[in-house]
Amino acid sequence: MKADIHPDYQPTTISCACGTTYHTRSTKRELRIGICAACHPFFTGEQKFVDTAGRIEKFSRRYGTAAPRKKSA
Repeated sequence: MKADIHPDYQPTTISCACGTTYHTRSTKRELRIGICAACHPFFTGEQKFVDTAGRIEKFSRRYGTAAPRKKSA
């Protein structure tokens, strides 16, 4: 390996929005993330449905339900 081409790794603290912290090494001293394995729905087994501002209802009003197509002979 060539000398002096690799980044300087230092101890790092990764902080999640839920309050969980991880200690590892990185090129940055501190990292902040929005979601981690401790709070992500895939890993926790929880399933959250978030319908912000009634987007599903807005879509249904705008486009309605699709009518079945007639088969042509």
